[in-house]
Amino acid sequence: MKTYDVAVIGSGPGGYVAAIRCAQLGLKTAIIEKYNTLGGTCLNVGCIPSKALLDSSHHYHDASKNFATHGIDIKGLEVNFEQMIARKNEVVAQTSGGINYLMDKNNIEIFQGVGSFKDATHITIAKTDGTSEVIEASKTIIATGSKPSTLPFIELDKKRVITSTEALSLAEIPKHLIVIGGGVIGLELGSVYKRLGANVSVIEFMPTITPGMDVMLSKELQKTLKKQGIKFYTSHKVTSVKNNGDEVTITADDKKGNPVEFKGDYTLISVGRKPYTEGLGLETVGLKVTKQGQIETNEQLQTTVSNIYAIGDVVKGAMLAHKAEEEGTMVAELIAGQKPHINYNLIPGVVYTWPEVATVGKTEAQLKDAGVNYKAGSFAMRALGRARASMDLDGQIKVLADAKTDEILGVHMIGARAADMIAEAVIAMEFRASSEDIARSSHAHPTFTEAFKEACLAVNDRAIHS
Repeated sequence: MKTYDVAVIGSGPGGYVAAIRCAQLGLKTAIIEKYNTLGGTCLNVGCIPSKALLDSSHHYHDASKNFATHGIDIKGLEVNFEQMIARKNEVVAQTSGGINYLMDKNNIEIFQGVGSFKDATHITIAKTDGTSEVIEASKTIIATGSKPSTLPFIELDKKRVITSTEALSLAEIPKHLIVIGGGVIGLELGSVYKRLGANVSVIEFMPTITPGMDVMLSKELQKTLKKQGIKFYTSHKVTSVKNNGDEVTITADDKKGNPVEFKGDYTLISVGRKPYTEGLGLETVGLKVTKQGQIETNEQLQTTVSNIYAIGDVVKGAMLAHKAEEEGTMVAELIAGQKPHINYNLIPGVVYTWPEVATVGKTEAQLKDAGVNYKAGSFAMRALGRARASMDLDGQIKVLADAKTDEILGVHMIGARAADMIAEAVIAMEFRASSEDIARSSHAHPTFTEAFKEACLAVNDRAIHS
């Protein structure tokens, strides 16, 4: 029987990062993955392939809508959707291969199969050829991620009524894609197909899209996506979804309770994700899950069985790849005897539509609910020279700072390159910077990041360009 200091079940961003950090710290490490490629949901059917399609569709949208204004005339422009999907698959394959390289580089042994607990220190690995193997591990890290959620009355046929997984590998561009759920995944994939020529309708139960984000972001994003042609039906409760062969019929109640019918050729169910723990044999070692399906842990991500840890989407908190990575690193260092820490308030959230949306820290609603006195400063992206030069005029940045100390408490931005710009806000807040600190830091001109400086200046009514 092979023995290890640490076994990691799941090779997504949390799992493979945890394995690498364990190996770096001198721990003999194994990683168990039930699929034949490493990288988990994020790499195979999530973050990476969706961004590949978002980039490809953005290039097409720019070429068809904006190039002529730039003085670039193109005739006969068309979408080669088969090639677009093929490029996406190539990006996924290259990235997965990179994970394999990192496992080999760090002497991490890979086991392909379904891992389940035989007891607290032994894991049975059921392989696809019907055989199985048992390994021994002093510590185990559960990093099995999540899968798409659905509604009780919806039957996912994965042909017309689909999840994000199927939406990433369609054989054709939909004529009318109906997205149920106005969250991050639905809006990103809705954007992909809208740019490629589909009609897209988004049905959302809540009064605003991207529930939980700062209201400014939700309103601004809906306004810009509506301008791009996406139709929104907020405060609508879906009551039935029926696949009629080559058409899907959806019935929903509007805010007044009146039934409304929608028809399209594809329906994307995007109502969130749920932890994936099936087949782990948690009951064998006495581990239970919450009503939400999450594995309970303490602040050190240790389960009720002291040598078993859990990270990422299977525990409480935002279901984000980078959150899982931070947790994987933290657990590895805890196992090695170090004392790491994660500030969960400073895990950024991003929506990769165009314009992009990024946020970190507290929203205005959260500060009001907590009774915190704060100041707010905002700056419109269209006031930037860089934004005018690139024709990326939509969006704004809002900075929230403590009314007394001026410490930055929240940053909420929508605009070009917001996904990259949010890192400056995270670093500033990690070092407990004030808005004055950012306002007095030189930002290169012309850049999009100048908007962050201007918003910080605006906190104290000192914005220069607005």
